[in-house]
Amino acid sequence: MNGTASGSQRILITGGAGFVGSHLAELLVEQGHRLLIVDDLSTGSRRNLDHIPGDSYDLIEARVSEVLGACERYRPDRIFHLAAAVGVRLILERPIETIESNVVDTSGILEMASRLGVPTLVTSSSEVYGKSDRVPFREDDDVMYGATSLTRWLYACTKAIDEYLALAHYRQSRLPVVVARLFNTVGPRQIGHYGMVLPRFVAAALAGEPLEVYGDGQQVRCFCDVRDVRRALVALTAHEPCFGRVFNVGSDEPITIMQLAERVVGVLHSSSAIRTVPYEQAYEAGFEDLRVRQPDTSRLQAAIGFAREFDLDETIRDLATSLGSGTKDSGS
Repeated sequence: MNGTASGSQRILITGGAGFVGSHLAELLVEQGHRLLIVDDLSTGSRRNLDHIPGDSYDLIEARVSEVLGACERYRPDRIFHLAAAVGVRLILERPIETIESNVVDTSGILEMASRLGVPTLVTSSSEVYGKSDRVPFREDDDVMYGATSLTRWLYACTKAIDEYLALAHYRQSRLPVVVARLFNTVGPRQIGHYGMVLPRFVAAALAGEPLEVYGDGQQVRCFCDVRDVRRALVALTAHEPCFGRVFNVGSDEPITIMQLAERVVGVLHSSSAIRTVPYEQAYEAGFEDLRVRQPDTSRLQAAIGFAREFDLDETIRDLATSLGSGTKDSGS
């Protein structure tokens, strides 16, 4: 997979102290780049950057919208905008912050990027597909959301607005921007504080506690290792034909949540039981969930030759190692 830009660059990563952002930062430093990381540490952590040499990056602890001037003065050669509210539980608990973070910060970054004219990647989410029953999801599919009275759907709407903004900047100012819709990114150092299912399962299995499956467990998802995802994100910004386009980024290998729980117990040789928990108990009354969330990744494969290197069992073992070592990380 072609994923590097020639020469050392100055790169801005928003949300770079989060789970995906810190893994991306690690890869970019390995490639010889210098980083400016902006993160308010609401869900990220300075500890997530312990894997990166301290002289290879600068960290600004702030909301993106508060430090746009400093970001512009940095004169980045590339921008990765990952800062966003993350996790179903966090979104339900802090809806105003979710809307403002996802929309206001993204708008500011895109305006700045357009002035600079530098390649920019905006991370979106599979949530954008809403209540669609299409299998698999394709980037140009129609979308449908639930009632505005249901907090559940505000995240999907805000990420859709982010995509509209990114594509509008491409059309109006020819900003070289690409949108990456992430599907259930998982891996070492991820934690389950904000509802992320795999680290919740792994932590419970390691502790010998019951794995809690929300709903009936027959929801279908596809999980992709963060170390594969980060390679795709870098490659998308280094390939000009990707600009002005939306890409599903993730695995297309489906598994039910119940099967995932069973897989975790088996791979980790755990004695933990598995039990189901009603959605109303886990989240809120009237909570709606998608039965199947599976991406069509053919566009990504055609554009950058994307192929996964990490299978789910290896991801589970590596995640267990990181949790067992006491590493703290963000679910973002």
